[in-house]
Amino acid sequence: ISPLPDNPGQFTGIAASPGIAIAPVVHYQLAPVSITEYHIENVEIEWQRLQHAIQRAKQEITMLLSHASVQIGDAEAAIFDAHLLFLADPVMLDSVRRYIIEDRLNAEAAWQAVVEEVTNSYRQLEDAYLKERVDDVVDVGRRVLRILLGNLPTELHILEPSIVVGTDLTPSDTARLDPRKVLGICMTAGSATSHSAIIARTLGIPAVVGVDSQVLTVENGAVIALDGEGGRVWIEPEGSVLTALENKRQVWQTNQAEARKKAHQPATTRDGQRIHVFANIGSVADAKAAVGYGAEGVGLLRTEFLYLEQIKPPTEEEQLQVYQDIAQTLGELPLIIRTLDVGGDKQIPYLGSTLQETNPFLGVRGIRFCLEHPYLLKTQLRAILRASAKHHIKVMWPMISTLTELRAAKSILNQSMAELKKDGMEFDAKLPVGVMIETPAAVAIADHLAKEVDFFSIGTNDLSQYVMACDRTNPKVANLTDALQPAVLRMIQQTVEAGHAANIWVGLCGEIAAETAVAPILIGLGIDELSTNPQAIAPLKQVISQLTTTESQVLARVALNQDSASRVRELVYPIG
Repeated sequence: ISPLPDNPGQFTGIAASPGIAIAPVVHYQLAPVSITEYHIENVEIEWQRLQHAIQRAKQEITMLLSHASVQIGDAEAAIFDAHLLFLADPVMLDSVRRYIIEDRLNAEAAWQAVVEEVTNSYRQLEDAYLKERVDDVVDVGRRVLRILLGNLPTELHILEPSIVVGTDLTPSDTARLDPRKVLGICMTAGSATSHSAIIARTLGIPAVVGVDSQVLTVENGAVIALDGEGGRVWIEPEGSVLTALENKRQVWQTNQAEARKKAHQPATTRDGQRIHVFANIGSVADAKAAVGYGAEGVGLLRTEFLYLEQIKPPTEEEQLQVYQDIAQTLGELPLIIRTLDVGGDKQIPYLGSTLQETNPFLGVRGIRFCLEHPYLLKTQLRAILRASAKHHIKVMWPMISTLTELRAAKSILNQSMAELKKDGMEFDAKLPVGVMIETPAAVAIADHLAKEVDFFSIGTNDLSQYVMACDRTNPKVANLTDALQPAVLRMIQQTVEAGHAANIWVGLCGEIAAETAVAPILIGLGIDELSTNPQAIAPLKQVISQLTTTESQVLARVALNQDSASRVRELVYPIG
């Protein structure tokens, strides 16, 4: 491609998310939050006001986290776990309480004072990662202030495809963007490693940040162009610039199309080992994208999206329609539906327990929640069974830790089958059943579980957290929740061995499946199927086609004997 020409209205910024965008400008600006500081008489009422606002903020963030889990994946959505962690920080809450009780400050002023203290302390740190968290603290701080002031949430309403221009985008606002309407992001602040940039890359929205503030003077509707890979922005670009950008976009789209063509071929190693590559999805639209990207089926349908933005659970008929729509989109390809997986970091307020859990990750989540609410599970299973009548559908239980849980879930499935049979409704009487391997307990009894199911799917996000005994929402220990920890790799190996001994296949649907460089280790451990986000399918298949199982097994054995995740990473990401 010929170099992009200079242009009088050109700015250089920081490349934050690759891709080319050419579209009219829509300005985005955070609504100013104006607070008044005043002396209070009743400190207890003021403290309660703040407590209520924080609780409301937690509910909003929890809903946003659930949405983000579906839209951008669990790993990126964990960004919002940190927001919840901040709201529960006892040191921060004690500081606010002192301002209210000792200085008799109103809640808004006390909260703002502490948020400013925290952000200033972060900015003075040498640790680049913690410096980047300033945006998250500001985001959470504004949310609580808005609630205290009685303001409605600000929504970015974009009707036509546009490029969003502004000072900065909060992680919360970025997660809600629609890639079909927001073609690009141009901000005067930010960095390539900020949470907003990470989310933009996950959504596939080109972004340039750190652009000169003059860009803020561009009128709404004016056409601008940006190159998210080169970090450049053009205002009302000249014909030569547009031509060069269009050429670059065409080359990129051609390369993508070529990759997608190859992605529709089976993923087979050089020595003939077939590895099935499936997609993780959370909507009908995702299913269409998955087929386009070459998925051989859906390895994980997150059904939580059906329960979001509702005031009551979806009915059997509503669920049936969605499952049928997704299955029809897939045609003859298999669809693995995970039953409702809430709790932990995925809360749906109207389904919530009245009991506040001290540690929700170790509480009533996944299959535990559904077994406590069997009517919810039975409604979902009836819909899945009815959809299975004419489609290639499998069901999968999340968060299994005991044989008792598995058998209880299967009992409700059998009850649902009996009811449908009595009502004369069609379904697949041999519906394949699998379990998510996400807990050390499930690995330890994998040989017993394997005798009662048709397949395993390893969820490395949670498995890593539980094996390493650390909260992935805590920045101080988050580095331990790496699926390449030798302890986690040994758990994967043990699960595969138990599954294969019982003649069932073993898949993996954690975020690590998207890291193409890690594929040799996973294949060397004996994984039969990898399920990942649709965009990662083409490069993953390409890598698989270049491997041999023998070489992969050698690498896996070496990885299992390393002393840390960083050492394992050095094997697949060699320095220099």
